[in-house]
Amino acid sequence: MHCKQKTTQFLNKTALYVGFCFGFSTFAQEIVIESPNEAVEEKNEETQTARQKVDGIVAVVGDFIVLDSDVDKAYIDLKNQGVSIAEISRCELVGSLLETKLYTHHAIQDSIPVSDQQIQQQVEQQLDYMKKQLGNEEKVLKFYRKDNIVDFKKELFDLGKNQRLSQLMQQKVVEEVAVTPDEVKQFFNTIPESERPLIDTEIEISQIVIKPQPSAAEIKATVDRLNQFRTDVLENGASFATKAVLYSQDPGSRSNGGKYTISRTDPFAKEFKDAAFSLQVGEVSKPFKTDFGHHIVTVDKIKGQQVDVRHILLIPEVSSKDLEKYENHADSIRTRITSGKIKFEDAAKLYSDEKETRSDGGKLINPVTQDTRFELTKIDPILYGQVSNLKEGEVSNIIEDRNRTGGKFFKIVTVSKKYPEHEANYAKDYLKIKELALKQKQLKAVKKWQDEKIVDTYVKINEPYLNCDYNSDWVKK
Repeated sequence: MHCKQKTTQFLNKTALYVGFCFGFSTFAQEIVIESPNEAVEEKNEETQTARQKVDGIVAVVGDFIVLDSDVDKAYIDLKNQGVSIAEISRCELVGSLLETKLYTHHAIQDSIPVSDQQIQQQVEQQLDYMKKQLGNEEKVLKFYRKDNIVDFKKELFDLGKNQRLSQLMQQKVVEEVAVTPDEVKQFFNTIPESERPLIDTEIEISQIVIKPQPSAAEIKATVDRLNQFRTDVLENGASFATKAVLYSQDPGSRSNGGKYTISRTDPFAKEFKDAAFSLQVGEVSKPFKTDFGHHIVTVDKIKGQQVDVRHILLIPEVSSKDLEKYENHADSIRTRITSGKIKFEDAAKLYSDEKETRSDGGKLINPVTQDTRFELTKIDPILYGQVSNLKEGEVSNIIEDRNRTGGKFFKIVTVSKKYPEHEANYAKDYLKIKELALKQKQLKAVKKWQDEKIVDTYVKINEPYLNCDYNSDWVKK
């Protein structure tokens, strides 16, 4: 599928069939819910027809099939992501779906491991989202035309696992691809001047984060409550899993009785892993603190380098009076900055509660490129709304935000530098050009892998898709 790259004009001409824009599309994008009004009250005729027609088999790739309904869902997925679908043909979508199945098939052949526990957690999060959008479980089942929640969960699980396998296989294909400085220069010199990529407007962002802290009395009450849970489990035989379902404030594990399967390399808080791997089966930890709140943990099973654990998370509340105090503190910091009494970066070092950015004056690092520049059109929509109207050096008003567990915090944001849209310059935009050169080399590696694997894989394509102009040789002759 030819996907439009917003970063440059040049990549418009070089994008190949690599999943969905070579972006390793996420499981969350696969399950689509239009806005509740559209989905429930205004189902348009075209969508209704697509959902009601008899599902036909488009193609078979290895052990997997592509259905007509898969193509329909791909259209809806792209539309909900804001992609213009006017010029995207069914042939292009079928080509992309064939690739996804090819990756999944060979991921299984290569025994690439996937955490079932992680996929199950994603399913629960996805269902929670669906319920919030549509109202309740019954409406979700009705919307997706499913008879019961057990079968629907299994379908979501299989879909999520296959999607993850496809992603990991794609990553494996390109993980050792790299470019040298000579290759970057060679790549840039081969681009005609009239086709030099346009670099979108970029900004450097800094922020000061003020995190309200609960009172000592609230923390003590939280720890006391966790100790009560612990005593009830150890001395009275109460079910730890039931207490997790009833009381834990961790949305990712609450419905599953607080259960996680973890290894020492998994991205859990150090304190959490230390507690989990210090316990024997059946033991319950004393309350301990992480950045998320206060926990108790128990071990259900030890299996090699992994442990099955359950935990209960409680988050001490911050009173409205304390919230007001912290907001006033943030406002006083902003006043000192705007009046010229202190520089923004110095204020960040002194006052910010965000340890990841504090030492660098609050400067944010782009997680994709690992530099300080963010393309204005590609930053998180919430962050875009906070910075898009700021001039260089201007300081935002106090912004109220929420963390992953719903707790409020306050921040002050500034655009420390703006880089207007411009034609790529080798010296000034080396990292961007290197990224494009690497992307092109990865695309070539993926194309080579696909061509080799298609030859070794059972592929059958049915009418009317036999005559499509695919990027790879799917129709064997």
